Amino acid sequence: MKRLWDKGQPLDERILRYTAGEDHQLDARLVQHDVCASIAHAAMLNQQGLLSAEDFAAIEQGLNELGEAHANGEWTISLADEDCHTALEGRLTDKIGDAGKRIHLGRSRNDQVLVALRLYLREAANSIAESAGKVSAALRGLAEAQGDIELPGYTHMQQGMPSSVALWAEAFATEIDDDAAGVLRTLARINLCPLGSAAGYGTPNIPADRQATSDALDFAKPHEPVTAVQLSRGKAEASLVFELGLLMQDLGRLSADLLLFYTQEFAYVSLPDNMTTGSSIMPQKRNPDVLELVRAATATMQGCLAEISGITAKLPSGYQRDLQRIKPPLFKAIDLCEDSCEIMASLVSGVQFVAENIRIDDSVHAAGDANKLVVEEGISFRDAYRQVGQKYKK
Repeated sequence: MKRLWDKGQPLDERILRYTAGEDHQLDARLVQHDVCASIAHAAMLNQQGLLSAEDFAAIEQGLNELGEAHANGEWTISLADEDCHTALEGRLTDKIGDAGKRIHLGRSRNDQVLVALRLYLREAANSIAESAGKVSAALRGLAEAQGDIELPGYTHMQQGMPSSVALWAEAFATEIDDDAAGVLRTLARINLCPLGSAAGYGTPNIPADRQATSDALDFAKPHEPVTAVQLSRGKAEASLVFELGLLMQDLGRLSADLLLFYTQEFAYVSLPDNMTTGSSIMPQKRNPDVLELVRAATATMQGCLAEISGITAKLPSGYQRDLQRIKPPLFKAIDLCEDSCEIMASLVSGVQFVAENIRIDDSVHAAGDANKLVVEEGISFRDAYRQVGQKYKK
């Protein structure tokens, strides 16, 4: 397999393993996006008179067939391929001959990688926002079905004011919806088309139509100027992972509440048996492991964000290979958040509050009693505060 940059000299296998890294494994999720972007690029070359209709037809058919074959598991990206881009172009050339060699005109692997990545990120952001919506919908379903059950409202881990299942569940639903909206706001950075920026300085002597490829791939607009494209690397990725971190933080806090409510001391809730695990030594145990792992995932997300931000922090302008190392933490964050949302949506749907186990101290009404004195007797709130405080003094 000849790589896109191959000049004929042998490559030390250690260098291949080190520079390719995990790309041949990670890039499986980018194959279909590279197919779409490559077809759009080839169509633009044809429209600009740089690629014959016959060659374009062969390229389009060949890429579609390769994409379908990959989706069906008929081929995979190997270490020798290095990445999905070499894998596709090499197989395309083997399949259709010299026409496959013409597809790289007017682009670099730099803009080729980035356009596939942005198409993937656009899909991922929409998918995670939808998955987050399933969690908030499950919470609102819980509020509707069991919302009248009274709960103590806690401050400083002490019962403070009256609450309810509806107030508790709706609060999390509202914030998770806010997190989903934050995820979608990252599309403003993602949805700029890098194709035609090539290695960061455009395509000299090639009349590339960047607007055509941007429109074909449904981007908001081309990323301009071309020199800004490589400077933007890591920003959309970090923005997305930051928002995913906020979403995971809310899922973690939801998990923390449910873990507390599930203890024998509280026993406020029961959890679905098929979503708890057992102990290897204690026969009686049902463990809420999944909630503990969701709670811990916030730290993983923060680590992914720190890694992405650290990679780009002090790079000079132009493309640097350091940027390749953004993929592992980025994909890890996306997968973890998507999986966590799907799990939490299912688990919340099976939560049952046990009203008879919920003990509410009379003192939760103290603030309401003080307010009532102000309204009914006209005294100052501070005097009412002291008077009611004496009543509930322990």
